Amino acid sequence: MIANLSGRILEITPNNITIDMGGVGLDVYVTSPFLEKCQAGEKIFLFTMMIVREDSLTLYGFESKEEKQLFSLLLGVNGVGPRSALNILSVMTPDELRHAILQGKAELIFQVPGIGKKTAQKIILQLQDQFPSELVIEFSPKTAEADAEVLDALTSLGYSIVEAQTAIQSIPRHAPEDVESRLRIALQNFH
Repeated sequence: MIANLSGRILEITPNNITIDMGGVGLDVYVTSPFLEKCQAGEKIFLFTMMIVREDSLTLYGFESKEEKQLFSLLLGVNGVGPRSALNILSVMTPDELRHAILQGKAELIFQVPGIGKKTAQKIILQLQDQFPSELVIEFSPKTAEADAEVLDALTSLGYSIVEAQTAIQSIPRHAPEDVESRLRIALQNFH
């Protein structure tokens, strides 16, 4: 298996990037926020997971080991395939996903396109015991709820879920926890 790779970005498509590794181009599927940061010619390093099927070998790439581990855990949930797992990690940060799972907040996972209520509930049921409970303290529930409202506000203004999530991820950790302040900061990313 290919555990990681580094090389130059040859091409960027709406779903993946092609990385040149010594004359060999590898197509790698990555999260939407990462894809938006990529530039052709840029040298990158990714942690990868190869999914082997009868008719294909597909590479998925991640900026951190943490993302790769969450991707692997999501694949262990019945009904979650590689594309769905990648969509979840495109919309939610690892902290947000862990918080939603530990707090049993299926509605936060359900907001991901392509994830139904039953699948969101399965993710919570099957993964709740995978994380230490002290992680709940590290992530403020008030902030998560405010960010969910900010996400709703941004999407109602016409921004895509990926654009809205990217703007929310750029809000500094020390920012106020109220919805109005967080929305104002998120909107600054679109100007």
